[in-house]
Amino acid sequence: MKKKVIALLMAGVMALSLTACGGAADSKSAGTDGAGTDSGSTESASADAGSSGADTPAGAVRLLNGKPEIDAQLQDLAAKYKEETGADVSIETIGGDTNASDELKKMYQADNMPDIFVIEANQAANWDGMLADLSGEAWTNDTDYELVDDSMGTIGFPYTVEATALAYNADLLEKAGVDPSSLTSPDAWKSACETLDSKKDELGITAVFGWCAEPANLGWSSGTHVFGQYLDAGLKLDDTTYIDLLNDGGKIDDNRMKAFAEFIGMMNQYSDPALLVDGTYDSQVAGFASGKYVFVTQGNWINGTVTSAADYSGFKMGFAPYAFEDGMDTIIAGPPSYWTVYSDGNVDGAKAFLQWVSDDSAQDILVNEAGLISPFNDCQYAAADPFFDSIKSYMDAGKTSGWHTMLKKDGLQNKTCQVFADYAKGSIPDADTFVNTIKQVIESYYAE
Repeated sequence: MKKKVIALLMAGVMALSLTACGGAADSKSAGTDGAGTDSGSTESASADAGSSGADTPAGAVRLLNGKPEIDAQLQDLAAKYKEETGADVSIETIGGDTNASDELKKMYQADNMPDIFVIEANQAANWDGMLADLSGEAWTNDTDYELVDDSMGTIGFPYTVEATALAYNADLLEKAGVDPSSLTSPDAWKSACETLDSKKDELGITAVFGWCAEPANLGWSSGTHVFGQYLDAGLKLDDTTYIDLLNDGGKIDDNRMKAFAEFIGMMNQYSDPALLVDGTYDSQVAGFASGKYVFVTQGNWINGTVTSAADYSGFKMGFAPYAFEDGMDTIIAGPPSYWTVYSDGNVDGAKAFLQWVSDDSAQDILVNEAGLISPFNDCQYAAADPFFDSIKSYMDAGKTSGWHTMLKKDGLQNKTCQVFADYAKGSIPDADTFVNTIKQVIESYYAE
């Protein structure tokens, strides 16, 4: 068993949370943030987690954290837990150039596993038989976002929610007389684009969309997040219809894909040509921050970059759905990753801690200090995130779709992103050709 798990871990190492394997886990929300949670990109993290267990108090729960940007807040969380319960929790944060999969592989080989560690939904199969079943824990009744596996049960504790759809500048929409809540059909989107495009000078914008299909550096965005809209837009949180079809040998729904392709064609038409083909992530987000674009194809992980930009005017933000079919009124939202409990560790201590994390004093720290969006229904705190009100409104209305794009075959995004790029360049001339091309690319990749 140990050799099998090590081999799976070695095969499952992912960079920047941008690739996915066809894992067995199904989730009410199988998520990733894709753009902003790479542990290797932040230096303000704890020392090497693999050796930090030596200083852990006997009987303490050890938690391996994969988001170094919230290390200080998690240390506060552990101190608060000690204050309220008398129990110890040791936070071991991964930093430098090491990601969670690499560190867990070393810790497993050294028989130094933490009690709680972070995984993404598509990594669950790597830990088959080694994760505690959290079914029946009280916190599961207060969230729609736990990670559930058909054979292992409830295995993932959600600690935050991230969302992606078409981020918008609410002030520009208001000035143009466009109601974002009306954008739930292709016709509504077409009308809005025509209105906004006709008022470019009045609004001071460069283009309606800040959409970049450049494949070398932003292929993760088009091939994972934008493609993910085909898989999940408009669906219930636990609806896996199109990811199941995709993972059944690379099949697609031709009609749905054509409607999606027509929507992408509209985005191509109303995007900044300078950004569309040869742009960068930085120029895309900077353009949105400066008011050059009304919409941008990213998630709420851009909030800090936008609000810290020197030319950010303080405009309000929200999300509108990729409504490529009539009545689509959801955004993709869910946890970027989950905390899981090692079945051979301090299971009772870990369960007690996770239950406490779902309650008020812990949520206060995670939301108000760490700036996370709570996945728990009874949380009374509003995150310091300019997208929070919009995301919460979708969550409260039950209008969030799952992150099932991360359950597609590993590496598929590196192929589909080129199709988006060719469509943007015009070498794929229309929606029908887009459908035929992406269908061939997907079927070929799944046949390998």
